[in-house]
Amino acid sequence: MKIVILDRATLGFDIDVDIFNTLGEVVSYDITSPEQTKQRVKEADIVITNKVVIGKNEIDNSSLKLICISATGMNNVDLEYAKSQGIEVKNVAGYSSSSVVQVAFAMIFHFVQKLNYYKAYVDNGNWEKSAIFTHIDEPFFELDNKRVGIIGLGDIGSNLAQKAQAFNCDVVYYSTSGKNSNDRYKRVELDELLQTSDIVSVHCPLNESTKDLLHYANMKRMKKGAILLNLGRGGIINEFDLAKIIDEQEIYCGIDVVSKEPIESINPLLKVKNKAQLLLTPHIGWGSIEARKRLIEKVAQNIQDFLNKG
Repeated sequence: MKIVILDRATLGFDIDVDIFNTLGEVVSYDITSPEQTKQRVKEADIVITNKVVIGKNEIDNSSLKLICISATGMNNVDLEYAKSQGIEVKNVAGYSSSSVVQVAFAMIFHFVQKLNYYKAYVDNGNWEKSAIFTHIDEPFFELDNKRVGIIGLGDIGSNLAQKAQAFNCDVVYYSTSGKNSNDRYKRVELDELLQTSDIVSVHCPLNESTKDLLHYANMKRMKKGAILLNLGRGGIINEFDLAKIIDEQEIYCGIDVVSKEPIESINPLLKVKNKAQLLLTPHIGWGSIEARKRLIEKVAQNIQDFLNKG
């Protein structure tokens, strides 16, 4: 079997992918442009893609047997057409939950604890000039008894809920599908979650019902000083509305995903005036060392399972 990796660079070069050499003949490309995809797919029995798009045009006249997505989201592959051509498509779920939640808490503490301010206070020589032993001019608060509202209580959302409870937070959630019911936490409607939560964290998939789920009208009603996180998918929060809200009221936002990645220079979030209220990171939530190792192992297992069936 010939295995073609289309976007090796997205996995990080600190992670070993030699395991794939035990499963077939491997050809690895760091980056694959849309113009290059069709030819490179044509060479393969099995392709591994993270974000490279594989549709009808790429599938036609190929000898593809298996598409392995090195991610959970599957919107970069035409699943129906692949199925019609007898091509299996396998993704990887659950590998990054701890990583995403850790980044979420890092964002929370970035806003709650004000460590950037206090580090700068010391680094700039101000503490040594102080007349008293302490300096608490930038107020911070405890997480105890704060309400954490989670939008999407899947594997990652549940992981966040469990760890938020360890900080004695009150956890509520909103089910975007309307089907998720979890007796451990209180389920509320979206408006109630947004209006009553001190921290709101988005962990739902992007689909027709969740696109622009958070918009100007409902975000406008969030609590003063609330923290809003999106480590789910770009597009769930309307970015034009969010940029406007940030410049109009006191809301703090940790955003790890945007609607077009890499972020475009015209993205309104890059233009906000109240920059201290916005923490933008380049889609890192999924990418701890441990998570990426698990990802590679699970992709390899998907290939092995496919070969075993053959």
